[in-house]
Amino acid sequence: MVIRHLEILEAVQETGSFTAAAKKLFITQSAVSHAVAELERQAGTALFVRLPRGVTLTRCGISLLEESRSILTASRNLDRRISHLEENTPIKIVSSITIASFLLPEILHTFRVSFPQIRTFVQVASAQGAMDILQRGHADLAFWEGAAPAGDYQIIPLGSYRLCAACGPDFPVPGQSLTPGSLCGCPLLLREPGSSIRDTLDHALALAGQKAEPVWESVNSPALMEAAKAGLGITVLPEILLRDSFRLKKLRLVPIDNLDMENQMLALFHKDQYITSPLKLLIDQLKTAGNTCKGL
Repeated sequence: MVIRHLEILEAVQETGSFTAAAKKLFITQSAVSHAVAELERQAGTALFVRLPRGVTLTRCGISLLEESRSILTASRNLDRRISHLEENTPIKIVSSITIASFLLPEILHTFRVSFPQIRTFVQVASAQGAMDILQRGHADLAFWEGAAPAGDYQIIPLGSYRLCAACGPDFPVPGQSLTPGSLCGCPLLLREPGSSIRDTLDHALALAGQKAEPVWESVNSPALMEAAKAGLGITVLPEILLRDSFRLKKLRLVPIDNLDMENQMLALFHKDQYITSPLKLLIDQLKTAGNTCKGL
């Protein structure tokens, strides 16, 4: 079945003759006759009644045209959209949990204000999960925390954030500050292995010859904060997530000696992937923001 043949069928029905249909579609009359003959051959029946002063559809022709309406409408709608596919295709973003918690909403809000017609779709995953999704080609752009991953990626720096330890106001901390060893001796409320926050902490502790054995692991940073507020132990999270709780004195900072923890924030995409025009606009915005962004 050829869509052009269905368009000819419709034009003949609307104009009442092969000649008028040919003029309407800017084709020859022989092309119209050939298309109708091919349709009738496929249908195995006559589709038009040839009259002295024109043609009219048979019942089978009417049935075929009625079934063709949705196809013709869809084809015309697609024809109108095909030159705007890039603008109408959403940007697929995958983000690590922490960046999605405080940085990504502001980025996408600014982008939407500038380009309200462009749609975005966001999936939030662990840092490793986000990278897996990008590697499988299921996202156009990934937001990642920590050291730049190995691979053929274009990387846009977006600043950094510090990790710090916190506990409830009444939690008994042994001393004004803790060593890495004494920290590991406390009940720890930590993000799950594979998250950038946990990886950074584990790496810093390993350099100090220590290893964390948490009593609570969670993919949810607010859940860890609530556990710390309840006095269940010490959590290690981005300082930016803890600021309000520090200000309201629901949590207090636990200084750790000789344990410097900081995560870089990056946006990245495959170097060899095709960049749509909407994605280029977002990338350009991220590069501009990255050039002026400082550690958070």
